[in-house]
Amino acid sequence: MANTPQARKRARQSEVRRQQNASQRSTVRTHFKNALQAIAGGDKTKAVEAIKNAVPVIDSSARKGLIGKNTAARQKSLLSKRLKALS
Repeated sequence: MANTPQARKRARQSEVRRQQNASQRSTVRTHFKNALQAIAGGDKTKAVEAIKNAVPVIDSSARKGLIGKNTAARQKSLLSKRLKALS
């Protein structure tokens, strides 16, 4: 446990940031999953719309450092590849 006032404050700040990061990471996963499900559904218009919603969220999380830039690129590539195969 933190003993000094500054260590207690850092512990509080770390916990707040951990919860915010977890929430934002969950949002990214949800958008990614929704896009995959839309593609699996076979409806191209829904899939395009889901990908349009997911890509900015993925990019934003990569900029913030929640996910790595290579992870973001891999996820976007996978979505576009599967969408192209749907055609």
